[in-house]
Amino acid sequence: MTLNRLPLLLAATAGMGALMSGCVAITENHYGRDDQSVARIGDFGEATLINGSGERIGRAVLTQGPSGLLIRVEADSLTPGWHGIHIHAVGECSAPFTSAGSHINHEDHKRPHGLLNAEGPDDGDLPNIYADAQGRVRAEIFTTRARIAPEGPGQWLWDDDGSALVIHENADDHLAQPIGGAGARVACGIMAAG
Repeated sequence: MTLNRLPLLLAATAGMGALMSGCVAITENHYGRDDQSVARIGDFGEATLINGSGERIGRAVLTQGPSGLLIRVEADSLTPGWHGIHIHAVGECSAPFTSAGSHINHEDHKRPHGLLNAEGPDDGDLPNIYADAQGRVRAEIFTTRARIAPEGPGQWLWDDDGSALVIHENADDHLAQPIGGAGARVACGIMAAG
């Protein structure tokens, strides 16, 4: 195993797995769509976040909910201030992290970037995170456009080439193309089934 291809550790809690043993189809959800199903709750994993020098600076813990993915980000050594964070399509984290490709935004779901874009957002868009004066981030982000469960709403992150969580040097303005002016990729964590 190489540093830039650390596998994501996947585990399912026995209690939650027994409680929610399958995927339940629904005809309409609270988003007004009829094309989605409820994901198996409780699948989780952890991605190690590294900087451009390959040093571990934190982690992202992924927990599957019925309608989306909860991502807890704990990172240190970032520049104080706001940072864009996105889900990228390839589970590769070779500095300068361009190996992670562009945002997840597959086939029928292609949309332009930006949470505030009238034509968007794309599936990899997430709210910004904030690093305090010591460069520490402690945040939870929820997205309905990604999943780690085998079935359910959102893009599946553990496909054949995995996915990556990428932190950028600047804030995302949630409008400009292609990445909201978020700048260079300063941290990366691989999201892939082990």
